[in-house]
Amino acid sequence: MLIGYMRVSSADERQSVDLQRDALIAAGVDERHLHHDKASGARDDRPGLKACMKELRSGDVLVVWKLDRLGRSLSHLIRIVDEMKERGVAFRSLTEQMDTTTPHGEFLFNIFGSLAQYERALITERVTAGLAAARRRGRKGGRPPSLDSEKIEQIIAALDGGASKASVCRSFKVPRSTLIDTLERVGWTGAGTDARKAKRAAVGKQSA
Repeated sequence: MLIGYMRVSSADERQSVDLQRDALIAAGVDERHLHHDKASGARDDRPGLKACMKELRSGDVLVVWKLDRLGRSLSHLIRIVDEMKERGVAFRSLTEQMDTTTPHGEFLFNIFGSLAQYERALITERVTAGLAAARRRGRKGGRPPSLDSEKIEQIIAALDGGASKASVCRSFKVPRSTLIDTLERVGWTGAGTDARKAKRAAVGKQSA
C-alpha cells in the first residue's frame, strides 16, 4: 500500500500542502492514507510524521513529493529510510524520481547514504577545527557544557538543511544565547553548501 507524507514550514503562513497532495494522489496514494505537518523539518516530534510511521507496515511504500519534506538533513533522511527498510517498508520521492523498490532507486539511495557520511564528516571537521581555533585564541571551554559534540553536529546539520535558529532552539531546547555562542566558537557562519552541491550533482546525474 502507498502511504503519503507532506510537510510545509511553520514559518510561512502562505504555504499549503495542495501541490504535494495533488502530486501524491496522482502517483496513486489514496487520500485516506495521506499525513501532513505544518512544522520545521528540524523537528523530530512531528505528529503527522509519527502517525505516518505508525501506519506503515511491511510491504508498504512511503511516498513524498520531495526529499526535504521528510528529513531535516541528508543524514536525517537516511536514518529515517534505513529504519523503514528494517521494517520492510520502501521509499519513493517523486521529484528526485527515487524509488527503493527498483534496483536503480536502491543504487541511488546508496549514493545518498555515502553523501550523508560525507556530510557528517564535513560537520565533524568543521566543529573540531572551530574548537581548535577557539582554543588558539585563548577562549577556554570550547563550547557550553550543555552541548556535546554530537548535539553540535546535529544542530549544524539542521541549520545547513535550512532550519532557522529559532526553530533549532525550540527543537533542541537550547537557549538562543547558547546557540549563538556555540556557533561562534565552532566558526559556523552560514548554511554549508558542499554536501548540498554533491547531492544536487548526484540527482543531476540520475536525471540525465
